[in-house]
Amino acid sequence: MSTVVVTGATGKTGRVVVADLVEHGYEVVAVDIAAGPAERAWAREAGAAELLAADLTDHGQAVDVLAGAASVVHLANIPAPGLRPPAHTLAVNSAMNQAVFLAAAHNELERVVWASSETTLGLPFDVPPNYAPVDEDHYPFPTSTYALSKVLGETAAEHISAWSGIPFVALRLSNVHLPEDYVHVPGYWPDPTSRRWNLWGYVDARDVAQACRLSLTAEVTGASSYVIAAADTIMNRPSADLLAEVFPGVRLTREIETYETLLSIDRARRVLGYEPRHSWRDSINS
Repeated sequence: MSTVVVTGATGKTGRVVVADLVEHGYEVVAVDIAAGPAERAWAREAGAAELLAADLTDHGQAVDVLAGAASVVHLANIPAPGLRPPAHTLAVNSAMNQAVFLAAAHNELERVVWASSETTLGLPFDVPPNYAPVDEDHYPFPTSTYALSKVLGETAAEHISAWSGIPFVALRLSNVHLPEDYVHVPGYWPDPTSRRWNLWGYVDARDVAQACRLSLTAEVTGASSYVIAAADTIMNRPSADLLAEVFPGVRLTREIETYETLLSIDRARRVLGYEPRHSWRDSINS
């Protein structure tokens, strides 16, 4: 198998992605700005070929860490709104994405897979969505500088892909959960408005890893984007009932299953072969 660079490798999602790629036979070069002794010990245990320290807002460092790789899974970014001042989030995420994308073109990589976000679709849904399930066409509606950084990233990816001929795959990730996070799920159930901000969506980090891996070999061209969510919502009530109660004016564009996600993963299923395998329901009784 070819060499894949994973940026943001020591983060919550990155560690799961690295482990999955190693398990499936890829040589993985892990990259992160955090690369101290504890992170290096983790990288060795995970089976990464090496862990490189890099500030990916710097194009030269991005070029260096991608040298010799076939593909990159770019996860490094400030991971959510509100963690840093808004202007800082926009500047850092945009600089990082552009540096990595241009470094991929410079090094003539075969594929760029990167973490976009469900926030590009209009989150938080303080203004109701136009319809549900929300799909890739419900774009762009950035409501934060974090979401705007992802919209700008998708625009940059489209043009750099056209210049370079490299396929770029943007994964619009829902709220990522690790298995240990599911203990908090029952706390969401009494108040359906507490998770309305993303239509009660979530995704297991192991399914994010699956999506990243599938995106490395999917038959795609140009720059394309996919919603990546769990198959169900994080609630213990029927999805249609939740929508009718909290967003009574929003129409369903098709019939949905009882607990089906309201963040459509139909395109990811069809194009990438993505099929979520993990749910909070596997570990918590509803």
